[in-house]
Amino acid sequence: MINSLTGRIGIGMVLGLIAGVVAHSATGADTASAERIAGYFHLLADIFLHLIKMIIAPLVFATLVAGIAHMRDTATLGRIGGRALAWFILASLISLSIGMIYVNLLQPGVGLGLVRNGADAGVDTAALNFRDFVLHVFPTSMVGAMAENSVLQIVVFSLFVGVALTAIGDKGKPIVELIESLVELMLQVTGYVMRFAPVAVFGAIAAVIAKEGLGVLVTFGKLVGEFYLALFTLWVVLALFGFLFLGPRLLRLLVQIRGPMLIAFSTASSEAVYPKLLEQLDRFGVPRRISSFVLPLGYSFNLDGSMMYAAFATLFIAQAYGIDLSIGTQITILLVLMVTSKGIAAVPRASLVVVAATLQQFGLPVEGVAFILAVDHFMDMGRTMTNVIGNAIATSVVTKWEGMLEVEEAEEVPIPHAPAHTVAGGKGGLDLAEDMVTDARGKD
Repeated sequence: MINSLTGRIGIGMVLGLIAGVVAHSATGADTASAERIAGYFHLLADIFLHLIKMIIAPLVFATLVAGIAHMRDTATLGRIGGRALAWFILASLISLSIGMIYVNLLQPGVGLGLVRNGADAGVDTAALNFRDFVLHVFPTSMVGAMAENSVLQIVVFSLFVGVALTAIGDKGKPIVELIESLVELMLQVTGYVMRFAPVAVFGAIAAVIAKEGLGVLVTFGKLVGEFYLALFTLWVVLALFGFLFLGPRLLRLLVQIRGPMLIAFSTASSEAVYPKLLEQLDRFGVPRRISSFVLPLGYSFNLDGSMMYAAFATLFIAQAYGIDLSIGTQITILLVLMVTSKGIAAVPRASLVVVAATLQQFGLPVEGVAFILAVDHFMDMGRTMTNVIGNAIATSVVTKWEGMLEVEEAEEVPIPHAPAHTVAGGKGGLDLAEDMVTDARGKD
């Protein structure tokens, strides 16, 4: 029997692949039947995503408020936020640059000879502009922000509440205790929800294969293959930067987050991963007061995979239409993406919206977005998993930067049975064990 969540998810992926191939073969050229069957398969994934959305808002609010209240120092909060944003900006530049380099090096769009006809791309770009993004950061209603699962707005409100609880001191202790109880409650609910993850993974994989079939990967094989090569390069670069701070523990981090990575890859949803990623970072040794602050920020400002995809797809479409862009123009496009990509957290089909808006701004054929729609889901799986890897490394690095990275749970010093004379002589066995664990944490 497979007890590991990662193992069960892996089985779900394999079974989903088999079921999808069988369903696609059974429907043949009947597109309507394939879509109907895919819809029933995806119902399993949709149920899981609804359950995840149910717990995201209270979990983010409770963990962040509790974390800030325990910091008891707004200067520390500002320093952590500043270091996190510095890492996010560096990672963004690396992601965009790798996308640009690979498109120019491999030239996946050259020779396709697409003809511009001014058709509608089918993507709403009106939702994306810098002014609306800045305004969207600040909530008009906490209830509305939680109802819409607007993570960035929840973070802003939670910052105010957490700092205020710190300011009022002892008067806020009952509220802090209530918030801590809410954290434990939501983590318990999260455990129940995550048991459904393998079934959701099965449904998500089966749905996309049943609808598109494996043949679509052959047709667009060069584009998808070169995109994943670029993603792999980004993983290596992020891992190297992470190694500079974490050392050999980086490997342990990657082992800890393998479950969230698989969930992200199979469901193509960052939201589906948040609760489990928070739990795995706890086990790795990241204090909750750090992860509950940095991780939600990363979900809005550190989408490494999505940004690299935006650069890759924008320049690929230009190549497919035979449009030659100078290096100066490409760099300008990257700078624009650097800003606009920060506003995609609450926008449906966010990466496609960013690509379409950028194409429109530079007078490039927006209808080119429709060309990559057939394989966008397969590419979305990779970029979502990359977002998870990037945010896990970023959170761990900021924690190490602060000198607050604790001993991993698996590395905890075993608590020995105290000798009989210890209890009588001064420190009890429990006190001695606590001191040993504390010493071990201090040496990390």
